Amino acid sequence: MKHLFPFVLVIALAACAEKAPKAVSSVDPVNWNNRKATLSASDSLVSGISYLSVYSEIYSETEHRTHNLTSTISMRNTNLRDTIYIHKAEYFDTKGNAIRTYFDFPIFIKPMETVEIVIDEKDKSGGTGANFLFRWAMKPSSHEPYFEGVMISTSGQQGLSFTTQGKRIE
Repeated sequence: MKHLFPFVLVIALAACAEKAPKAVSSVDPVNWNNRKATLSASDSLVSGISYLSVYSEIYSETEHRTHNLTSTISMRNTNLRDTIYIHKAEYFDTKGNAIRTYFDFPIFIKPMETVEIVIDEKDKSGGTGANFLFRWAMKPSSHEPYFEGVMISTSGQQGLSFTTQGKRIE
């Protein structure tokens, strides 16, 4: 009985201890500095801006009930030979407020490569009308980068998923 009391005390204290909140991994899951590219004006690249709608949560049954979603944001290079460059990836909430900038310097995406940003299911900061703006550059003869969002949620035996595609706006 003497040896049982300390064991029960440790278990009781562990059960009462508050768990630290888990950090949101969507803040910087890729080491963007490893992808940093140095570009010069003499590279004569064509630039543009693309918009991508993203959903942190969606409505269910009524406007007062929502489901949280995990979002995978893909930045794809569909070129077989040419590298493309993304200068900035900025995430906005439903009201148009900037939430975070993932990088604000040119990164490279090699031919046929995909680079992803994952927004955790518990990160609801974007809301039901979140979006991304991507500023990019490429050789004049290259294909434009392709931006895609895949949103998913699972609960028990029920699942929900859908995709969105980026649109060039400039």
